[in-house]
Amino acid sequence: MPKLAIYTVGKAKEAWLQGALSEYEKRLPFSIDWHLAKSDALLHAPPAYVALDPSGQTFTSESFAAWFYATSPRAFVIGGPEGLTPQAKQQASSLISLSPLTFTHQMTRLILLEQIYRATQIHKGTQYHK
Repeated sequence: MPKLAIYTVGKAKEAWLQGALSEYEKRLPFSIDWHLAKSDALLHAPPAYVALDPSGQTFTSESFAAWFYATSPRAFVIGGPEGLTPQAKQQASSLISLSPLTFTHQMTRLILLEQIYRATQIHKGTQYHK
């Protein structure tokens, strides 16, 4: 997997969040291309993308890893504070949910990166996922 694109709204402003995102980006065996917009209306995702939405498919970490390596998604879209528009959800190739809990769109970036990293480690069979 050469590169993964993540489309989202706004910049990660808090230093602790920037640091955590940077740490997981360094750990990943591929690069992350961040695409930031000022609003959901300005998100220009590619034709095939995975949208993060509370109504989407839920996974265990193991099933997410299996799905991630079986589908090889190239782009994820994270909506802003109001979530994604119905049109953005409809155009997505898949809808997934990271949890039944609600997270800020800022935290969702970090949780998504950690789960992608965890998926790589499950796939490799390392001790990261216990």
